[in-house]
Amino acid sequence: MPRTLIITNDFPPRAGGIEAFVHEVALRLPDVVVYTSSPAAADGAADPHFDLRLPFPVVRDAAKVLLPSPRVVRRAAAVARLEDCDSVLYGAAAPLGLAAGPLRDVVGRQVALTHGHETGWALLPGAREALRRIGDTTDAVTYLGEYSRRHLSRALSAPAAARMRRVAPGVDTDRFRPGAGGDRIRGRHGLGGRPVVVCVSRLVPRKGQDTLLRAWPRVLADVPDAALLIVGDGPYAGRLRSAAAGLDSVVFTGPVPAAELPAHYDAGDVFAMPCRTRRGGLDVEGLGIVYLEASATGLPVVAGDSGGAPDAVLPGETGHVVDGSLPGPAARALIRLLEDPDRAARMGARGREWVRREWSWDRARARLTDLLTA
Repeated sequence: MPRTLIITNDFPPRAGGIEAFVHEVALRLPDVVVYTSSPAAADGAADPHFDLRLPFPVVRDAAKVLLPSPRVVRRAAAVARLEDCDSVLYGAAAPLGLAAGPLRDVVGRQVALTHGHETGWALLPGAREALRRIGDTTDAVTYLGEYSRRHLSRALSAPAAARMRRVAPGVDTDRFRPGAGGDRIRGRHGLGGRPVVVCVSRLVPRKGQDTLLRAWPRVLADVPDAALLIVGDGPYAGRLRSAAAGLDSVVFTGPVPAAELPAHYDAGDVFAMPCRTRRGGLDVEGLGIVYLEASATGLPVVAGDSGGAPDAVLPGETGHVVDGSLPGPAARALIRLLEDPDRAARMGARGREWVRREWSWDRARARLTDLLTA
């Protein structure tokens, strides 16, 4: 088996969906070295010994953000030679995949993962050319689902598009499961036996927590004892808290350790994140691993219609997809699920079955291993 150098800006202790994806991939590939940027001060303070507990070496650059500059390429090449790496995996194709050309003489196979932001790059002339170059100089570009494949393939050359392969994140269904500690979280926040809608995500405009807050008075009109549990932190937190002023049924948890995330999902009866596309398609949801984690926990989901988010839902079976820019569709979907707990439970059970079958980490690992060794 080859030794793989993972080059990425997206890596814990920095929080985020891409960071979690790359971290899980690194844990599951047989032999890796990670070259990444320095964490932000707050992330490092939260877990200053994170790297030391990992079962593989981590090389931290002094820069807060790695760019495909000559200096970064030289250091990546030095790490690859020192660690006897014969393949490279780019944690996010854009922009670090632009290093693939200069590294071609140092390593053999090079594979670039894509997420949501690369579909935005595909819309902009200069960035589109950069994506085309990444596709031409790597051995494979991955995609999350049909939405991202369709948009990315338009930016790539025909040969590069033909080499695209689907590699989506998996879900640990032993970790995300019914009974993962939700009663403890309900007790912590005084939720008792109330019907709870939970949203787990970074607090940024695209995720749609503001849509939930605009929908919430309509939900309370029909389900007056409902509670909304908003889990996470981010730059939009202050505005969201202001928008929720006077709504005693809305609870903000603030940042939550990764170890407690399964329990927070399990505290809900319904999961909702009505994401929407912004900035003319530049700010778009790549997939939405949170929907799959919620399904694994046995919750029906209400997802927004942004980008690849619908790929994480079986509409009418595991949840509903709504227009994330309007509060009405989200409110109606939530009311239907909260007023019919038996139906909601059946959808949650169907979602867990689907995730266990179709979204395993074993499948993702096998596909990546094939790409890195082909």
